[in-house]
Amino acid sequence: MVSTNRKEVPVDATVDVFDRANALASEFASRAAQHDRDASFPFENFEALSKAGLLALTVPAALGGDGAGALDAARILGIFGKADPSTALVLSMHYIQHLVMARSSHWPARLARKLARETIEDVALINALRVEPDQGSPSRGGLPATIARKTETGWRLSGRKIYSTGAPILKWYAVWAKTDEPDVRVGIFLVPAGLPGIRIVETWDHLGLRASGSHDVIFDDVVFPLDYEIDVRKPDEWLVPDLTQATVHAIFVAAIYDGVARAARDWVIEFLKDRTPSNLGAPLATLPRAQEIVGAIEANLAVNARLIESFAGDFDDGVQLSPSEANIIKLTVTNNAVAVVEQALSLTSNHGLTRANPLERHYRDVLCGRVHTPQDDATRVIAGRLALGL
Repeated sequence: MVSTNRKEVPVDATVDVFDRANALASEFASRAAQHDRDASFPFENFEALSKAGLLALTVPAALGGDGAGALDAARILGIFGKADPSTALVLSMHYIQHLVMARSSHWPARLARKLARETIEDVALINALRVEPDQGSPSRGGLPATIARKTETGWRLSGRKIYSTGAPILKWYAVWAKTDEPDVRVGIFLVPAGLPGIRIVETWDHLGLRASGSHDVIFDDVVFPLDYEIDVRKPDEWLVPDLTQATVHAIFVAAIYDGVARAARDWVIEFLKDRTPSNLGAPLATLPRAQEIVGAIEANLAVNARLIESFAGDFDDGVQLSPSEANIIKLTVTNNAVAVVEQALSLTSNHGLTRANPLERHYRDVLCGRVHTPQDDATRVIAGRLALGL
């Protein structure tokens, strides 16, 4: 169970936020293999993040948070992606929601203040719950089956959400649902976790990111306040995506999988330095083939670093960006990350695929980047239609 007590350890403001993250990362990395093997949720990681003040990284400074933008958040997520990408993924979704709150005209100020205060004081995470069993990914269109019915005493919500990352620890859900009004509207409703009628079904048994707790959440006539309606519009008003949501989601996801690739790079370099086959009489690192492949790994990671840094920096500087460009960067970075781990595997023979070594876990984790929204085929179709003027 997650503690509901306020943090007992004050954050040392003199310690750089990246130093705090790096100090925690080694601790998270030491537990990552066991959480992966058990598919157990890393509650202790989020207690530590809260005590270190890192849950409030993207909460606006005016509300007591660090007020970090996309660049600093992406760097932090890269650090944790390298250590434990499941933890980083849950954290990224939380960061995104607070960035959206800060930039959106739709979020009521009092709710933004409430969630900011809770995040600063305790382990209070939020994520958007959008995907459904029959609908598939909302990014590909279609109305949700989840229904919000308006009554005199509150909204009554019924539906089922899948791939609800962080489900075991979330305190708030930003639920994508449609109304039962004659003129149907669709959008976001803020629902507190733990209300009567909410049930978590532990369905997450995945190849990678096994500790992310991305279970199903069922809402059975759940009642919540009328003024927790956040952003609900006519369906055709959602044809233009939320720029903040689309851009930071793509770059944060990219940063996490890049972190996984960097963990693989570090392990394979030590492997090549340490392993000396008897028939060679020297470390594998001395082989030109190994040096060339490591060079290819470095090239992919250098491209990733430039893409993440420049794009996130542009976002923070207010440069006009497009969701299509964000998606292309996610596509490029995640595919580079997959290539890095595959290149590392090509140098390690059976050693790389044994569960005694972390490389097989990194491979399973990084492959999730290919199916993580926005997916490659959708990204290419959108880019192609734009280029063709369609």
